[in-house]
Amino acid sequence: MSHGSLLHNSSFLHQFHPPINLSMLLPQRPCIYSGKITSSQSSRDYQGRYGFCRVQFRVLHRHTIHSCPKFSDGTETKICDGESNTFLHVQTLRNFPMEELFGKSVIVRFDASLLLQKAVDLQSVNRALRTIQYIYNAGAKVLITSNWGVSDGTMLLSTQCVADYLSSVLQLKVVPATGISGYTESKFGELEKADVLLLDNLSQFREEAANCTKFSKKLSLGVDIFVNDAFSQSHKMLASTVAVARSCYASVAGFRFEAELSQLMEVTKTARQPYISIIGGGRLTEKAAALRYLASKCDGLVFVGTLAFQIMHALGMPVSLSFVEHGAIRDALEIIQLAKNRNIPILYPKDFWCMNDSLPKLLDIFPSDGIISGWTPVNLGPSSWSEIFSLLSKSKKILWIGPVEFGSSRQETHGSSQLAVMLEKISGNNCDVIIVGNAACKAVMATASSLSAYNIVESASVIWEFLSGRTLPGVAALDRAYPIELDWNAIFADSTQPLIVDIGSGNGLFLLRMAKRWRTSNFLGLEINKKLVRRCLECVSQSGLRNGYFICTNATSTFHSIISSYPGELALVSIQCPNPDFNNTEHRWRMLQRRLVEAIADHLIINGKVFLQSDIEAVAIRMKDQFTMYGKGRLTVANEGDDLDQGGWLKENPFGIRSDWEQHVIDRGGPMYRLMLSKVDTDKNNKS
Repeated sequence: MSHGSLLHNSSFLHQFHPPINLSMLLPQRPCIYSGKITSSQSSRDYQGRYGFCRVQFRVLHRHTIHSCPKFSDGTETKICDGESNTFLHVQTLRNFPMEELFGKSVIVRFDASLLLQKAVDLQSVNRALRTIQYIYNAGAKVLITSNWGVSDGTMLLSTQCVADYLSSVLQLKVVPATGISGYTESKFGELEKADVLLLDNLSQFREEAANCTKFSKKLSLGVDIFVNDAFSQSHKMLASTVAVARSCYASVAGFRFEAELSQLMEVTKTARQPYISIIGGGRLTEKAAALRYLASKCDGLVFVGTLAFQIMHALGMPVSLSFVEHGAIRDALEIIQLAKNRNIPILYPKDFWCMNDSLPKLLDIFPSDGIISGWTPVNLGPSSWSEIFSLLSKSKKILWIGPVEFGSSRQETHGSSQLAVMLEKISGNNCDVIIVGNAACKAVMATASSLSAYNIVESASVIWEFLSGRTLPGVAALDRAYPIELDWNAIFADSTQPLIVDIGSGNGLFLLRMAKRWRTSNFLGLEINKKLVRRCLECVSQSGLRNGYFICTNATSTFHSIISSYPGELALVSIQCPNPDFNNTEHRWRMLQRRLVEAIADHLIINGKVFLQSDIEAVAIRMKDQFTMYGKGRLTVANEGDDLDQGGWLKENPFGIRSDWEQHVIDRGGPMYRLMLSKVDTDKNNKS
């Protein structure tokens, strides 16, 4: 037998005998990793099932793993942890198969502030409503969860009031669910009488802000699919946006979320130049990282609001102590120096309208370095506005984020209005304008003749977090959409080689050992636990393997899109020891859904194989039944001959390489239930 390749024919099972000596694939002194057991599909709840809580994983190298591997140019591979823009490419409701919604229970994280607080962007409201209507029309059972505040400043709106309001705008019958868990067996009756269930106000529960797993399980009890349409909350770690995604087999972005995510990505694009940022508000120290990013990307910065005073103070100009932010001068100097190094302009106010402290109705104009005692700036002066207009009128892209105002008199709203009027004139000159934040959005809405020239994002907090380089938890929790810059030629030395995919690859040792043994095939691990993927990628980097790789993803929803972009053929898929949920019989083994089985059957080549195994017979039987049911007659059992036990299961692992869990089960004398399926040519069979 040749150990150099994995064949795809009837002798596939026999090429792996005799079993390979595992010691050949391991270093003589393997490192021991003793860590917290995760809830990934390959890692198991050891303490609950077998009475001990620490399991040692052998890894291929003795190095402690802290970061992702680096490419040759020094950049890190951050597909696994969402720290680069790859995490922004999420699965959306628009691209999710509509037929997959039929008969499913779907929970929608709705942003009630759109309706209850009178959002300024009606397009955003329409998208949010269309998300719910679309899911309902697809035949799904719909639950809505959201948080809302007060109606008149004194009284908290009841769930019934919100349900009645949603009924009127959705033209669907929305009723309150009994309790936060909402969709249990007892709720089937409620759904028979209603179109949509509304869960209790999330703002009443401390567990929501704590991202409590137990609370999220109550939210998602009986739910199949999670749809996040509350983009304004995506910078927070919430049970309803992050933890809930772990309990659903698919987690996707709604129509409104998708649109605002797209607008966020527009902020980073610099193809249209000059690109000018107008930056308002305050708290420079909190926004320093974001400001450095803008200084490194834009062609000019215009500082307004109290941020302008921090820049002026750093430049040595006289500024009232009431406007100076403690500890901000160092960050301000760094931003100024960065702009100087790039030779881009920084604009700050040259004059102000000032209010007399003793006679508030008395206003006068002062140069920014000549404000006399007893006068307080309340708005930018005419020279400042003239200079700003001169710079903006030459630009092709403008970002306005943060309020212009810094005073507290009747003049305080004039700055935003003046800037909005200015942008209305400029937007007609083939200039893209991005408006961020409630104050800026309201000013533009009040003056714009048409919103078609604007990209509007009401939640400034999300943008600031993103520009600061921080991961948005609500975005990172959603399923990835592939292909996203999956350069197979960079991943594998030869991307035309047959591909072997391990779903739920866990700590990756099975796949890494296979990759070391069969160099003429490529091996891809799909694992939902990003920490495990990070360690696996580090092992790939350190070992120099060019035929092994790992992706952090929910394979149920992304297998098709990932594999469809691969240049070569899919020869083998393995699913080993998925983690069963013993606390919920109805929803065990949710990883293996119809959508995944059909995708595997579609992409396998003829005579390609599917290897299934578990140490729990019921799980193995369930996997076999799922592939038989949804394989469309193209996947048949390939178990045969003396290799089978009395139950018809394979006695030995046909690869001669065991996963860590498989080895653990065998060492304690437990059984393994193995099955090999083969894809048949249904067209050939029909002809014969």
